[in-house]
Amino acid sequence: MGGRDEQSPGLPDHDDGQGLSIRAIGQELGISRNTVRKYLRQDEATIEAAQSNREREKKLDAHRDYIVYLLRTFPRLSSVKVARKLREKVGELAVSERTLRRYVQQVKSTVASRQRRYYEPVLDMVPGVQCQVDPGELREVMIGGESRPLYFVVFVLSYSRLTYVGVSLSPLDTATFIRLHDEAFRYFGGLPEECVYDQTKMVVISEQFRELEVNQRFHEYATTAGFRIRACCGYDPESKGKVEAGVKYAKQDAFYGEVFRDEADLRAYVRQWLDEVANVRTHGTTGQQPRAHFDAEERGHLRPYLTPACVGREADGLAPRRVDKTGLIAWKANKYSVPMAYQQGRVGVREVDDRLAIHDLESGDEIATHALHLGKGRTLRNESHYRDHRQQEAELEGAIARCLGTSLGEQLCARLRASMPRHYKEQLRAAKQLLEGEDTLDLALIGDWVTRERLTAGGLKERLAAARLAKARGRDHEGDAPIGPSTTPVELAQYGRLGRSSGQQEVTHGAA
Repeated sequence: MGGRDEQSPGLPDHDDGQGLSIRAIGQELGISRNTVRKYLRQDEATIEAAQSNREREKKLDAHRDYIVYLLRTFPRLSSVKVARKLREKVGELAVSERTLRRYVQQVKSTVASRQRRYYEPVLDMVPGVQCQVDPGELREVMIGGESRPLYFVVFVLSYSRLTYVGVSLSPLDTATFIRLHDEAFRYFGGLPEECVYDQTKMVVISEQFRELEVNQRFHEYATTAGFRIRACCGYDPESKGKVEAGVKYAKQDAFYGEVFRDEADLRAYVRQWLDEVANVRTHGTTGQQPRAHFDAEERGHLRPYLTPACVGREADGLAPRRVDKTGLIAWKANKYSVPMAYQQGRVGVREVDDRLAIHDLESGDEIATHALHLGKGRTLRNESHYRDHRQQEAELEGAIARCLGTSLGEQLCARLRASMPRHYKEQLRAAKQLLEGEDTLDLALIGDWVTRERLTAGGLKERLAAARLAKARGRDHEGDAPIGPSTTPVELAQYGRLGRSSGQQEVTHGAA
């Protein structure tokens, strides 16, 4: 049994607490000792009436979704910072700083103790945070007198339910997807903190163990514009249920049964439908008109939005193209080179008369031009786009000459070229590193090596290592006498001349 030192005079035994002390009961329930004393002084009927009173609902419960969202997105946020971010989002609250921190700490411990959800929380209590995005498609829409498929993307702000629908008559690709985002943000007049998507290839290339490979082009746009990408798990419509309903609503109420003269008529109709139907109806969940709700409570929470330059370049008629690792882009069944600075990047392409103009997508500057080829399967290269290998070789040859002197340096380079002509540059680079790594160089010895029939950088490395070892063992290459005690056998000095031409007779050994 726990001790009784924490009991107040006149209070009955705590039998319902199994004989525990006030301190032990507080630790068991996670509440303070004063709270335990308060309830011990009340009878059961009073406690039950207080607990059932709805006015006791915590003032901060209305913001719980946003707090959970912050903690799931940034698990290591402190309670103090969560409280500060909440005040930044919703303004001052009618609670004390201590109460706010304690509430955040309580939510944080609850979130941390539960198994993590396999879908992200749906936010609709905090303005300006989230926009849900989903593409759709409707077959057999009459446009210009023929039945055509219609492709569209629905954007829904989670708080106010303000909606935008962007349309396209061609299948959606990343460039079109980005352009429709630009239209939506300009329609909203600002930018939310994050956009939620399913795992379309225009956003997520692949997923493994919730590790996402994001579409690089779209990621660049999102980063430049200033919003976060949030991808749902596969087959998880609950994570973006508002926009899922919005896609069905657009199909049935906006497009189904309509006939359009042309693309311009289609776009004008969609804008009118948004302004006069979708965003002024009374929403079934919020009970308010999305446009009025947005203007009153959400508009001021959106971030400023400026169209990134890359979107403008595409709107000017530049077709984006990916540059491969060899510095080539594909255009109409042929390949064309671009400067190597754009290797594995993206450029904009436009046909101008009989030539192909290639532009930097950010600045719009023309970076390359080629004559258009009318055939297929051809690769057109501009040699100025690639590194000058001969210039690199000359720089390496000059470095070797500085190590060995002009004449000996030229001899060594000539021997390396003769030994491995296809890998001459790599041989030069290795030889330069080897020579610059030596404290001292025996030029006479190296002069003898370059007279051999075959010398490679690998052979040079072995010979330099052997020379260092011989020197460390006390052999003198400059004379016949070894460096060391006089007791060293004189005939060992002959080993110092192995591998070099001295004009003297070769040393031989007879049988032992």
